[in-house]
Amino acid sequence: MARINHALSSAVLPTFYRLWLPSLVGLLALSTANIVDGLFIGNYVGATALASVNLIIPFFGILFGFTFMLTMGGAVRAGKYIGEGNHRAASAIFSKTLIAVIVLAALVTAMGLLFETALFRALGGTEAVFPLMQIYFRITLGFVWVQLLVVVMYFFVRIDGYPTLAAVALIIGSAINIGLDYLFIAYFQWGIAGAAWATGISQATPFLVLCSYFFFRHRHLHFHWRQSKWRELFSSAFNGLSEFVNEVSGSIIALLLNWLFMTRFGVEGVAAITVLNYLLVIGMMMVFSIGDAGGVFISQNFGARQLVRIRHFLLISALNALVIAAISIFLLLAYTEALVSAFLGKDEEVVIALTVELLRLVWPVFAVNGLTIIVTSYLTALHLPIPSSIIAISRGLVLPVLFLFGVFFLLPEQPFLIGIPIAELITFVMAMGLFFYYAPRPQLLDRIDPQRVAADDNLVSDGQGGQQTTRLLD
Repeated sequence: MARINHALSSAVLPTFYRLWLPSLVGLLALSTANIVDGLFIGNYVGATALASVNLIIPFFGILFGFTFMLTMGGAVRAGKYIGEGNHRAASAIFSKTLIAVIVLAALVTAMGLLFETALFRALGGTEAVFPLMQIYFRITLGFVWVQLLVVVMYFFVRIDGYPTLAAVALIIGSAINIGLDYLFIAYFQWGIAGAAWATGISQATPFLVLCSYFFFRHRHLHFHWRQSKWRELFSSAFNGLSEFVNEVSGSIIALLLNWLFMTRFGVEGVAAITVLNYLLVIGMMMVFSIGDAGGVFISQNFGARQLVRIRHFLLISALNALVIAAISIFLLLAYTEALVSAFLGKDEEVVIALTVELLRLVWPVFAVNGLTIIVTSYLTALHLPIPSSIIAISRGLVLPVLFLFGVFFLLPEQPFLIGIPIAELITFVMAMGLFFYYAPRPQLLDRIDPQRVAADDNLVSDGQGGQQTTRLLD
């Protein structure tokens, strides 16, 4: 018996929660694991070690940016194929993405080890932190292939209708990471090496869990080594350009912030921005999970031409994003010092005070970032990489750099971090304009997929288009 595809056939409201809640739990588990790393490093190793880890993060952010570009672009294309009933094409793009990421991991591992010292300098490291950076980098790089494959499997397993499996894999990995952090850092006192080993080993487990997908009888995606038409991989990756921009821009901004804070505040400043980032990640994952669910739902319903279902899903997504924003802002403002102090020892008064000050400057980003992320995911799901990337690069790179540098050099008496919420608010206005231009209505199909519309019109003229017409108007 064929399984039910809830994204295409079930009521929209329960389908939203069926897709969103597993994504929310899984991504929160993933981000919690990273945050717990920071808690153990900050409390048991020190602020310098915390800063050393933060200096390396941009490198992995850029690497994950390429992986997200390949994976998100391939996943939404696979979702469209599934909506059209073309499972062979969906399997082909799934296989090509896996193969490409394996090759990417091998190349990055070799290049990272070959140019290690130059890389550390480019990331803003100094001789004082090189030894700590080297320990963490070498151990983590040994596990990078499995970390990247987890990303691929997570998104494709979700797109094929198994969100619970994807979430369970991340939850198990997070739980193992927390346990190993305590064992390696707090109990064995392995320091920053313990954090790296805990992260690497814990990523192997979700990969194994996700591989159980290959034993499911009713899955739509099948892996094959022999592939042709590799150009499709690059065209689908272009559709995931906004995800690449988000990750790479985040890494560039992290490099910029590390430099600015190192210049003005020293190592304590880098440690403060690291703690701030941990707190922001939780809120970001909550709204990113809504966009993640939207990628599954919207791509398949776009393939099936069910526009009303897409409109209902977007409305539900926006309402939930606003609720999350309100809760996040309340918690950040009401419990600022308690949240910051959890990451640092009592003797780090300077870092704690600086982080509290920074957090009170950036909280407005939560007011609008959820809606902006939903619009970006919506445009990606509709195979509109250009407008999606315009939002991503404006939000993640151009506007933050412009305002951060502008305030830092032109208004040195002002806290330069206010450039981040200013950039977020401007991007939100831009995202709303693009959304209304590409709103889900029948005219949209003429604009973004005229060949498919012409094919549907031919079916209608031949007396075979009842189902297509019903889907378009339903």
